[in-house]
Amino acid sequence: MGKNSVRGEGTARGRVEHAGELGWDESLYGNDTAGGAAQGRKPAGDGGSAGSGGSGGPAAPGGSGTSAGSGAPSAASSGSGGAGDPASGSGHRRGGSRRRGKRKHRVLRWTAITLAVLILGTATAGYLYYQHLNNNIRKGDRSAGGSDAKKAAPNAQGQTPLNILLIGSDSRNSDENVALGGAKNDRGGDPHADVQMLLHVSADRKNASVVSIPRDTRVSMPPCKDPEKKKDYPATNAIINEALGRGGAGCVLDTWEKLTGIYIDHWMMVDFAGVVAISDAVGGADVCVKQNIDDHPTKLQKGGSHLHLTAGKHNVKGEQALQWLRTRHAFGSDIGRSQAQHMYMNSVIRNLKDQDAFSDTGRLMDIAETATKSLQVSSELGTVKKLFDLGMELKNIPMDRINMLTMPRLPDPKDPNAHVVPDTAKADALWAMLRDDKPLDGKSDDKNDGKPASEAPKGPAAEAAGSLAVSVVNGTGTNGRAPVKGRASEVVSALKAKGFTRAATGSSDPTATSEVDYPRAAGAQGKTNAESVAAALGLPPGAVKPSDVKTLTLVVGGDWRTGASYPKQDAKATDPLKDTETVNGADKGACMEVYAPYRF
Repeated sequence: MGKNSVRGEGTARGRVEHAGELGWDESLYGNDTAGGAAQGRKPAGDGGSAGSGGSGGPAAPGGSGTSAGSGAPSAASSGSGGAGDPASGSGHRRGGSRRRGKRKHRVLRWTAITLAVLILGTATAGYLYYQHLNNNIRKGDRSAGGSDAKKAAPNAQGQTPLNILLIGSDSRNSDENVALGGAKNDRGGDPHADVQMLLHVSADRKNASVVSIPRDTRVSMPPCKDPEKKKDYPATNAIINEALGRGGAGCVLDTWEKLTGIYIDHWMMVDFAGVVAISDAVGGADVCVKQNIDDHPTKLQKGGSHLHLTAGKHNVKGEQALQWLRTRHAFGSDIGRSQAQHMYMNSVIRNLKDQDAFSDTGRLMDIAETATKSLQVSSELGTVKKLFDLGMELKNIPMDRINMLTMPRLPDPKDPNAHVVPDTAKADALWAMLRDDKPLDGKSDDKNDGKPASEAPKGPAAEAAGSLAVSVVNGTGTNGRAPVKGRASEVVSALKAKGFTRAATGSSDPTATSEVDYPRAAGAQGKTNAESVAAALGLPPGAVKPSDVKTLTLVVGGDWRTGASYPKQDAKATDPLKDTETVNGADKGACMEVYAPYRF
């Protein structure tokens, strides 16, 4: 299982390794040209030998056949006088030269034809295999119709963050998945998205964050359209792993966007069999348990992953890797399972980097063959090149700048023993960090040219408050809550009291976190003006953002539902990293605690 089926096809792999026109092997033409040159040199020598025999005289001692064949007279030929007519000897030499020239041209022509056939054959084989990989990929719509988040504005260099939703399906709709996942009675039923992670890669590609949402989290879901069932699902409040059965991966993406306000570029989904195959292809992952573990069914808890390991470090791959990723009860809860999954992902990335797999063409082709068969992706990501480019996005990110955690949560009031809900204060702060492209480790890549903040260049002074037109938008309808009626008018009144007499209400636009947007074209002056609006109402400097708006726009978000000024935030109550399981990519010593009933 997980083996590359193409490896048994004889020459297929060899052809792909030379598919230089597709970028797999830059040495294609250089290697073949060198070979052709070698072939071309040999016939030249043969022609020279034949020419020396036709000259009527032996070659000079120590001389080459080519030299003699060139018509340069040797001592023996100059003294023979046998021809009696120098002209006839000269004509004979010219005839030999013509014959040698024809032979050379024939050889060069056949060499060129051979090279053309080889190059064309190699290119065709590479192209066909490239198309084979593309045809492997199963694609689906990015959204199920409920996507409404805004894409982040580019930074000063024109770069934007990259957000990808990673989904693990528990589908039993194949013999292989039933064999791996059990529960054969569930075959044919709606799949669940038991693993859901958001991979956020910063705009400058210098750090990355991964956030998991537990599968048993209760959330508000938007209306979704299922393209396969041709069925419309209404908005609802339900457990997040049910979103996959309400419109496929596109509905899961829409649900995340509704919850977080983060624009998600793509989704990627894998099932049980795909996990096993990909794990084999990448060489597994190094994991660790503090105690012996046996995740088995008990009287109180049915099911289990059947993971069986002794205490310490292990490399898990194939079916054992799937068992690790599915283990829930032995790690205490779904939260523990997310932490174990983060450990696994970090290890895979570390191992690929250590093995230099990102620059190993043969290794990449093996992984590509498996990945394209195992993954289902959103349609705009559905080519080998785009998947390859995606892998390269992570290549140069240092492991200590990759951080993974699970969303802050609280017990679900409707079912506190089985379900959770987002801890609104901390979760909203976490989503705001990702929307604002802030790294979870708190480190900044902005060196400010080596100068302290006090010496940073200052922008222009703000224009008079009374001269600034400010549009106030009611964005309080987030996280499943209805918008506060008249909220924009209340804040307009507060602004006018502060001297912003040209403030007026705008259309509603649900936004989790309040912000002040200024026209990107306004530059430094627009930013300064926006900062003056934010300061007047107590919003933090981070709330000021460049945007495509036409005028200064204050969005009153779901975090500011009452009051004339922005509520002061309790740093501890809103710290998304406090008391949250965080796994750093450079931590090779991470080890999972095993719940006592599952130790042996």
